[in-house]
Amino acid sequence: MSVTEASTGLIPVLDLQALVDGDPEGIRDLALELRQALEEIGFFSIVNHGVPWGLVEDIYGATQMLHALPQTEKDAITMDRTHGGYLGMGAGTSYASEIAGEVRKPNQNEAFFIHEGGYRESNQYPDLGGFKELTASYIRKMEGLADSLMTILALSLDLDASFFAKDFDIPSVTLRMSHYPVMQYADNEWGLAPHTDSSIFTFLPVNDTPGLEVRPAGYDWIQPSVIPCSFLVNSGDMLKRWTNGLYLSTAHRASNLSDIDRYAVPFFYGARDDAVVDPVPTTVSESNPSRYEPITYGDYQRWFIDRNYKKMTGQSASETPP
Repeated sequence: MSVTEASTGLIPVLDLQALVDGDPEGIRDLALELRQALEEIGFFSIVNHGVPWGLVEDIYGATQMLHALPQTEKDAITMDRTHGGYLGMGAGTSYASEIAGEVRKPNQNEAFFIHEGGYRESNQYPDLGGFKELTASYIRKMEGLADSLMTILALSLDLDASFFAKDFDIPSVTLRMSHYPVMQYADNEWGLAPHTDSSIFTFLPVNDTPGLEVRPAGYDWIQPSVIPCSFLVNSGDMLKRWTNGLYLSTAHRASNLSDIDRYAVPFFYGARDDAVVDPVPTTVSESNPSRYEPITYGDYQRWFIDRNYKKMTGQSASETPP
């Protein structure tokens, strides 16, 4: 398939200034824009989001320093099923997403995971001064941004603005600090194979180094436009499930398409571990019954992690989610 750069007309740009200002009419307009983006594309960009861009740049810098550490230091903080930490090159495979295809090779990236909320017991950190404090500060900012979108999400579904609040009081979140080295890829090999995300929303700060490609329904693979100081946001499997398939979980993949190392810092936002995900009432009717059985957010996440990272977690998972 060909790969082209997407126009901002294809991947919508949502200006969150109305949300920052508390403008009711502007917030209603944002809800309509969000609904259209999630029904038709599954990706959108946000500007005027309130996250200081200097903080984002600091996170990118910390990611580069982390992956420059000696391999022995990174291996000493290897992640497992209940702890955050380091994931080495080729240690994960995109088994959980059917769209990866029949030939599935290990993903050619290394990453460091920090988890908050959910079932994970604790995190491990590298011996880098200020690293833990910096990442904690960034996670708090991103949680605030994500939480603000949940109000718009509820309104977009014709629900009360606080509909999701009880399920996101202790959100399950993950910061993934990724490194894609310069390399040549074999057939059916990527830095991160075609997949969909397991979360509610994923927030990816803009990156000047090309590598991300998305495939909205009806389109070939495209490279999202680079919009300064923006986040690219996509909806995940659990939001698709919560909306009875109304909102999309769109395929994407990543590699290093340049001659310099590429870094990415996606932030995954989800519900509390015991939140029951059942299609919301405005997406279910007699003519459109529920497509999904209720499941807790945590149970789905455990299945997803064990399916993709079974070498690290030591747990096996069924081919289809519970």
